[in-house]
Amino acid sequence: MTLRDKVAVITGAARGMGRAYVKDFLDEGAKIAALDLSWKPTGFSGDKDDAFYRQLLSRPGDVITVTCDLGDPEQVESAYEATMEKFGTADILINNAGVRQRDLFPPTGRITTLETSRSDWERMFDVTVFGAMDLTKRFIQPMIEKRRGSIVTTISSGALHHSHGGAYMALRPNSREVPYQPAKAAILCAMFYLADEVREHNVAVNIIVPGHTRSTGFDEQNAFRRSTGAAGAGQPGRGPTALVPEHMVPLVKLLAQQEASSGVTGRCFDVMTWNMEHGLGGAERWADTEAEAGIQAALASLGARS
Repeated sequence: MTLRDKVAVITGAARGMGRAYVKDFLDEGAKIAALDLSWKPTGFSGDKDDAFYRQLLSRPGDVITVTCDLGDPEQVESAYEATMEKFGTADILINNAGVRQRDLFPPTGRITTLETSRSDWERMFDVTVFGAMDLTKRFIQPMIEKRRGSIVTTISSGALHHSHGGAYMALRPNSREVPYQPAKAAILCAMFYLADEVREHNVAVNIIVPGHTRSTGFDEQNAFRRSTGAAGAGQPGRGPTALVPEHMVPLVKLLAQQEASSGVTGRCFDVMTWNMEHGLGGAERWADTEAEAGIQAALASLGARS
């Protein structure tokens, strides 16, 4: 299966990794249903203008942009109906949207389990787990009917380890990322089950662990952490290198073209390991060279406001 003329549904499409997928898939000739909670710029690092949105609007034959809150089942259904009305089918689903830890607990995203409330868990799971599954169950229907298709979930996390017996453990429990990481574990596990269930329908289901990516608000988050001396503050020369969203594209594009009959289904990939194994380079190639400058600018802005 190639991407030309295939209908790809991409969530979290307005910014970050989702934006990178949309751009590349369009270049490959795909038709795109681009879903996002909002198409208005946030004003934070990585999302300060609407040029991308205007670009999509200039291609009405190839793209439909849909405002969709995955935590709202009615909006999920409306997004499905809009896509079917526009393109009549779906061949690929990229589950990319999710609630970030810093969306719940700005600006650093750090909180202890005992400090969280039930509503925090509900908001996180409503989008990252329940919303993603609602959307998947809807858009997989035309794939099952045609007996071909691909679902790629890129909202897993490298902080979780698939151990013996199907259990998961936090690799960095001091990161204070609850309920973010538990939600990642849940969607990862659900996709493994789904892959086995729909194998007979020739629909591939795979998962990708993105790694440490410079997404919207990354600079502001790390600037505030640094200013307070918090761990995981992205200190220069320490910790993981921030990657550009484009480092995800080669593997996502490959998996989007799979069917279960190819044998590539029910698998979880670490994207940087895969990139290096396939001659696409490691962090030195995909590093976001502007990340440190962005954090310094955000630090300066913090200082000006204090």
